[in-house]
Amino acid sequence: MDAAERELYTQSVRAAVAAAQSSDLDATLSALGWHDALGADRRSAVAAVFEACGELGGRGPLDDVLGAELRPQQATDGVAVLLPELGQADPPAARHGDQLVVRGLVRAEVARTGTVLVTARHPGGVELHAVATTDLDVGPALALEPSLGWAEVAGMASAGSPLVADAAGDWERAVALGRLALAHELVGAGRRLLELARVHALDRVQFGRPIAGFQAVRHRLADGLVATEAAAAAVDAAWDLATPEAAGSAKAVAGATARQVGRHAQQVLAGMGFTAEHPLPAVVKRTLVLDQELGSAATLTREIGAELVAGRALPQPLPL
Repeated sequence: MDAAERELYTQSVRAAVAAAQSSDLDATLSALGWHDALGADRRSAVAAVFEACGELGGRGPLDDVLGAELRPQQATDGVAVLLPELGQADPPAARHGDQLVVRGLVRAEVARTGTVLVTARHPGGVELHAVATTDLDVGPALALEPSLGWAEVAGMASAGSPLVADAAGDWERAVALGRLALAHELVGAGRRLLELARVHALDRVQFGRPIAGFQAVRHRLADGLVATEAAAAAVDAAWDLATPEAAGSAKAVAGATARQVGRHAQQVLAGMGFTAEHPLPAVVKRTLVLDQELGSAATLTREIGAELVAGRALPQPLPL
């Protein structure tokens, strides 16, 4: 896409995400050419869709993003991809003999009927299998934030012949791409948190003037804005480097930043930020879940640090 096409696509996506209900967002994005855009200009498509979902409240189509690297030619775009459990980034299944032990997350609308692509570990590496969801036990939606639409599935299924016998490289690339998508979604969520805090600071009056005039409030808003824009720059730089390490670093920065901005917003809103009537608690909960998907900021930071110590070499710096 050129600059004009990106802007038009971004505005169309934002309008669609703002208008769509969570149940029909997938169909709406598909009608906008999401799958075609993902294949033609992955960076622009992921940035537009996931930042809009983070800011406006839609569920980012994370399984589609992983599927862009995992889905073999014999599988259709409509086949969902099984995601790891929260906090995990390893393949969500393991093969033992002719059985797959499965535990992960899948879109709620395909949890009871349909087929999912399952990446499975085994002693020789990683394989990709197609598993009928009717063979798995379907658990509840994520308790912390059910509106994200992910259902937990677990169970055992027959392994059969894998669709892809050597999928280790595909899985590494899929996780890296998924982390970039989630980083964009976290940046969008951070901007939403800042906007909620800004509006409240302008509307809330104490001692005869809006609290936006108080230095402590202004500092929290300014710190949140600087951190969010820095996280956005880190995500853009990670696309330029195009390495799994850069994607992990960007996800860690975006996750830590969104949580920090959430704390600042909570301080600005004070007691109002704890009420169910205000949108802030829902955005904070979504942020906590997004941070956990494919590895939290804390986990990724420890892993990156351990790799640096073991390798005794600094990584390529982000081109900020």
